[in-house]
Amino acid sequence: MLKQQFQLKLSQKLSPQQIQLMKLIQLPTQAFEQRVAQELEENPALEGGKEQSDSEDYQEDAYDTYDNEGTEIIETDINVDNYLSDDEIPSYKLSANNYSADDQERETPYASGTSFYQYLTEQLNTYQLSDEQMEMALFLIGSLDDSGYLRRSIDDLVDDLAFTQNIYTDQNTLLEVLHLVQDLDPAGVGARNLQECLALQLERKTASSAAQKALVMVQEHFDAFSKKHYDKLIQRLGWDEEELKSAIHEIEILNPKPGSTYSGQNRLIETVVPDFSIRIEEGSLALTLNGRNAPELHVSRSYSEMLKGYKEAVQHSKTQKDAVMFIKQKLDAAQWFIDAIKQRQHTLYVTMSAIMNRQKDYFLSGDERQLRPMILKDIADEIGMDISTVSRVANSKYVDTPYGTKLIKEFFSESMKNDQGEDVSTREIKTILASMIEEEDKRRPLTDDKLAQVLKDKGYPIARRTVAKYREQLDVPVARLRKVL
Repeated sequence: MLKQQFQLKLSQKLSPQQIQLMKLIQLPTQAFEQRVAQELEENPALEGGKEQSDSEDYQEDAYDTYDNEGTEIIETDINVDNYLSDDEIPSYKLSANNYSADDQERETPYASGTSFYQYLTEQLNTYQLSDEQMEMALFLIGSLDDSGYLRRSIDDLVDDLAFTQNIYTDQNTLLEVLHLVQDLDPAGVGARNLQECLALQLERKTASSAAQKALVMVQEHFDAFSKKHYDKLIQRLGWDEEELKSAIHEIEILNPKPGSTYSGQNRLIETVVPDFSIRIEEGSLALTLNGRNAPELHVSRSYSEMLKGYKEAVQHSKTQKDAVMFIKQKLDAAQWFIDAIKQRQHTLYVTMSAIMNRQKDYFLSGDERQLRPMILKDIADEIGMDISTVSRVANSKYVDTPYGTKLIKEFFSESMKNDQGEDVSTREIKTILASMIEEEDKRRPLTDDKLAQVLKDKGYPIARRTVAKYREQLDVPVARLRKVL
């Protein structure tokens, strides 16, 4: 028996130009500058800087109304109006007072240094090792992670040496070479776990009483120490509280990631360039768009003149037709890019203006407890744009405020009801929670249940599991791990 089934599917297809426009909106200032430089390099019909004369922009009739004899009307797939007409751009939004005065280009210096691998290798050269030992030592150094740990087992390393380096050895021999690597600086490098890393550093310290006690605690009672079972440690070791404090202090000043000092030296450090600036002027807020987001671009006059020359020519060859097709495509692409940048400026400014107005109390006071609940849909509905557009602006843009440079998405938060039935931002609750944890008695830190009770007393009735979720988002450990002597 045959069965008929009908399915209704809704789909939305974006044109290539719309996709490019969305990508332009998502780019932060530095990446946007690189994108503009790329377009200037690839499209000769696009020029930067101010136009030398008030020449007319190229018109459609300059290349679409050719002499019909021996010619064809050249069509183009690029039509900016199809996707830029939804949002008209007021001229005042694109005027000079919409940009920051600080629009000069700045170069970011980058520091270069010796890599972690090079630093360790240079130290190996001071040892008298056989060729095979040197190869094994270099192999071990190359197997370290960015923190300076050897995460792989000795068995796996022995097998890899045989298969990749054609070096056949046993575990004991490789362990001897590993001990040589562990003698290198910084102390703790080559450790296979945190316990071994701390022990290696304590062994190099001056043989003080506190360091010796700390070494015993790490080697023999690491589990109790890591879980902060101080009462058990005092009972097992027979120390008083002051002796335990001094031993813990010796451990706390150690470096748990000895390789981290060197691992990041060769990484390019990105400088955050604010896309917006908010200033308080006579009790009101003033928003400006970074001038680096508004480059001066125009269509090449010489390319427009080429089209005029083709129109005025009496005869048109196939080569000339191919040339004018190329020119027309480049001119269309240049004009589209200019209009897309204007649309990008408008979208950024309108979106940030709506966010600033909604969070006016915060920007005037700097108190995070003044942040209002706000989600992407609130801003999207207010400015009449899609939620995805607002998300692209919020996730990748920064704003310079009187209270520091902030990522825009930080101003978005869910809402909760307080005991008076008012909507409050979850950001406000997190701020209060962080303040409570900071002010608690570290000898008797508050559990999640107690934190939930204190918040309830303050007028924020939330469940214990919600408190635990907010605490984890704040990167705060549980009460047991916050305990100190």
